[in-house]
Amino acid sequence: MNSLDWTVLIAYFGVMIAIGVWSHNRVDDVSDYFTAGGKMPWWLSGISHHMSGYSAVMFTGYAGISYQYGVTSYVTWALPIAIGVAIGAKLFAPRLNRVRSRLHVSSPLEYLKNRYNLATQQALAWSGVLLKIVDVGAKWAAIATLLSVFTGVTITQGIVITGAITAVYCTVGGLWADALTELGQFVIQLVAGLAMLVAALNKVGGVSGIWNVWDEPALRHHGHPTAGPYTTVFLLAYLFIKTFEYNGGMWNQAQRYMATGSAKEATRGAMLSSALWFVWPVILFFPMWISPLLVHAKKPDGSDSYALLTEQLLPHGLLGLVVVGFFSHTMAMCSSDANAISAVVTRDIAPAFSRQAREWSARIGLVAARITTLTFLGLSMAVATQVNSPTFKDIITVVIKWVAGLMGPIAIPFMLGLLPRFRRSGPTAALTSWALGLFAFYLLNYPINDAVSGGVNLEYQISLPLAVSLVLYILIGWIKPEDTPERDALLAKINSDGGGAAALPEPTPAGDDALRPAASKE
Repeated sequence: MNSLDWTVLIAYFGVMIAIGVWSHNRVDDVSDYFTAGGKMPWWLSGISHHMSGYSAVMFTGYAGISYQYGVTSYVTWALPIAIGVAIGAKLFAPRLNRVRSRLHVSSPLEYLKNRYNLATQQALAWSGVLLKIVDVGAKWAAIATLLSVFTGVTITQGIVITGAITAVYCTVGGLWADALTELGQFVIQLVAGLAMLVAALNKVGGVSGIWNVWDEPALRHHGHPTAGPYTTVFLLAYLFIKTFEYNGGMWNQAQRYMATGSAKEATRGAMLSSALWFVWPVILFFPMWISPLLVHAKKPDGSDSYALLTEQLLPHGLLGLVVVGFFSHTMAMCSSDANAISAVVTRDIAPAFSRQAREWSARIGLVAARITTLTFLGLSMAVATQVNSPTFKDIITVVIKWVAGLMGPIAIPFMLGLLPRFRRSGPTAALTSWALGLFAFYLLNYPINDAVSGGVNLEYQISLPLAVSLVLYILIGWIKPEDTPERDALLAKINSDGGGAAALPEPTPAGDDALRPAASKE
């Protein structure tokens, strides 16, 4: 990078901070901070939902998969997400919007206290927060890896730089700042991605290279939809997982649905996000698919291939813009995760342990939300320095195995609890499916994996914990039904298309009533 590239990068950081400061004026309380007050337009919600699903892992871990296996990186990652979000556009998006508008909550998990009980809410909240610290840590490590390739700064320095900039704008401006910066990041990535595509096509004979390049020996097997450990079973497992994860199972996407003005707008935003997932990753991935023709990766997994490709193909200025694109994806995902985690901690966890937290004023609650956001970012940055340790193995292992494998047991009670079909599944089903799903992940990834020659296949490591949780959640619901009139009334409110169902009274956090089961209060 030269002075022109640095100018582009520094200007980008300046714009992100300016957006955060501008968004500060739109944030008056925790509802504005966590769900934009339900005033976000559907198109901004859709773009924000799409952008919050990316990170620099795409340009490191998935660049490595593209370098080794070709189009399977799209078929087994972006395509399942696109299909899953399309499914969720009707199934989950409108219900999550009604959770905010009719139950008057600011956190995705607030409704769980009434849907199940306090213990279930706390179990999902704590486990999800801990998982997200590791997940976001992997994202910081990914962007720091790219920054080190371009600038020569150390991994730790890269983590501190990106984390600090993100902390400023997302802490000051809340979800509004996240969404608006994601809109700007989408525009930046649009320009950078198209520039990279044009540069790559020029190297392989122009537009005709799109179909002619696959005859090259280095790309002989790069056209196969599934390859290596990313098999058809893995594809189906990932579709299963991503349908839950990208429709709210990891909470930050749920906030995008909650932030729109109506259930119909939430559905439209989800459909826009799904369409972007079908199309845009193809443009980003194509240069990665043909990268073996143009560069020789220095790392065994090929995770540095895209960075090397960028340095070779693009002139200064555009190189800086692509680096900005790397930052934009990671900062979009990490800031949205930080906001979601802050919502869960301040609205779900803190009130369960502190009477004072249940009595926070609007101003104190907003201060607490911002402090929690900073704390989460700091912890995730600390974890990022350990991502390549023996415990975590490497960046892509954390993202694919840990997050995909552990997300399911957390998401099942949260997501299926919205649907009337599963009204019989109560606290027993939720807690049992959560606990044994996590235990299944431990068994598959450690004792059983160590005992089996060659280890357990990746697709089973990530899908079986979710399958265990799903089966137990449904089965226990039928064996030990725990539906009550109060829970049925709650489900009616978030599943009704019309406006006839009265909204629940806005929950008052003050007093011991906040900890009592819903059945005793309604």
